[in-house]
Amino acid sequence: MKQGLEQNYALPGLSHRTGHGIGMDVHENPYLVRNDATPLAPGMCFSDEPGIYIPGEFGIRLEDCWHMTEGGPKLFTPLARSIDQPI
Repeated sequence: MKQGLEQNYALPGLSHRTGHGIGMDVHENPYLVRNDATPLAPGMCFSDEPGIYIPGEFGIRLEDCWHMTEGGPKLFTPLARSIDQPI
């Protein structure tokens, strides 16, 4: 355990995958999780949604959507400026 958080998607900690592909079915392959080795290719779209959860105390998940280009990942929208200015 590092910094008081569990490993391997156990609580308290990072119990949710990092993200997933998005499309007509919303939750689609590939999944942004350590055991999915699918190569990311231009045109693929994703939801990147890391979160941290401490049951009974706190939980937060950030969600940003992006797509893969020939030059690398590109966000659809700007990142939040801060936790106090999420939009």
